[in-house]
Amino acid sequence: MWYKQKLIHQYTSQYRMDNNFIKNIVESALLTADEPLSLDKISNLFRKQDKPDKGTLKEIINNLEHEYEDRGIEIKEVATGFRIQVKKDIVDWLKPLWEEKPPRYSRALLETLALIAYRQPITRGEIEEVRGVALSSSIIRTLFDRSWIKSIGHKDVPGKPSLLGTTSDFLDYFNLKKLDDLPPLSDIKEINDLDLFLDKIPTPQADLLEDLSND
Repeated sequence: MWYKQKLIHQYTSQYRMDNNFIKNIVESALLTADEPLSLDKISNLFRKQDKPDKGTLKEIINNLEHEYEDRGIEIKEVATGFRIQVKKDIVDWLKPLWEEKPPRYSRALLETLALIAYRQPITRGEIEEVRGVALSSSIIRTLFDRSWIKSIGHKDVPGKPSLLGTTSDFLDYFNLKKLDDLPPLSDIKEINDLDLFLDKIPTPQADLLEDLSND
């Protein structure tokens, strides 16, 4: 009887050790990855015989989220997976560490991006109609270069203009899991009132939109 209890104890201890090791791997992966990691990507880090199921991985991530509640970092789920990032109220303290200033985007570019995000699919002509001014080709090129927008088809009208929509990279960058996480369009009174939209920019990119210049 005592031998059976000893075996059970050894098995339980080994199980706890294994789960702790899995947790260390998951945490290290999220800390070092240069992009969000899906559960599939995390699972593929393990050998076939050691591969934890997705339920176990999600439970580990939930436990890490709880552990980070009183720390300066957090786990955020976005469109393409999970990542560890600095909390918003810590960002200002870390700015001296960033020697290279991030790019700043014009109000015109951000208005265009907001229109695409909220009204997609939308054509370039429809964007110009709403904004009341011609749309610079450099703005569209920048949005494509950042992989924030893509062509999702063509409108069935003369000329068949491209229909524009956002990408998963857009969701990741703006800290969103899905488009439904954007603040309701009804809360934005006019296209120039973008505060709610801009607040979605994640740390450490939260300062990208200070002192925006007009395009």
